[in-house]
Amino acid sequence: MSERLPRTPLFPPVETALVEPNGLLAMGGDLSAARLLEAYRHGIFPWFNPGEPILWWSPDPRMVLVPGEVRVTRSLARRIRNGGFVVRVDTAFADVMRACAAPRQGESGTWISPAMVAAYTRLFEMGYAHSVETWHGDRLVGGLYGVAIGHMFYGESMFSREPDASKVALVRLAQQLQRWNFGLIDCQMETSHLASLGARTMPRATFTARLAELVNLNHRPGPWRFDAPD
Repeated sequence: MSERLPRTPLFPPVETALVEPNGLLAMGGDLSAARLLEAYRHGIFPWFNPGEPILWWSPDPRMVLVPGEVRVTRSLARRIRNGGFVVRVDTAFADVMRACAAPRQGESGTWISPAMVAAYTRLFEMGYAHSVETWHGDRLVGGLYGVAIGHMFYGESMFSREPDASKVALVRLAQQLQRWNFGLIDCQMETSHLASLGARTMPRATFTARLAELVNLNHRPGPWRFDAPD
């Protein structure tokens, strides 16, 4: 059984997470900035549906992307060069979260509730959460958001309103994080979409050991500005 959380922002060891469902560690608590940052520092993230208690996860294995290993196919490279996209960072955080929260085709709901939007907006205002946005003219057509601590980036969600728009944002993010010597992008759960971009699975023990190093490196507060070559 997953453990109930106390009011203070503490978590049980990730090794005690359930095998089925994979990674369920605890329930309850709140979405305060202190608890969220404590969770991320230990490789834990919240994921729950509206009306459920807050559920905290640390799956094994973990899907990660090393910034220097992002895979850009020829077709994606052409889209980046010729698609008319402009990538910006931290200029439309709330808009990106709302776009990620919109129901996807074939889905009836979303786990990104108003409470989640409010919680991550607080992290954005504190300089920990970031949005990477793909623009086509004056239209926001894709992007992603996540949390950065030290030299670790935790991807949370992506969206696309035009083909490849979220991929363009992820590639640009990876290029910049490589320039800043970030070690990993956490992708949380394994998907074929992320695998096609170079993400791979990593045992949880390896992930948390690497995490312990990266989160203690110098933090780069937001708002961010990218300076890596396109």
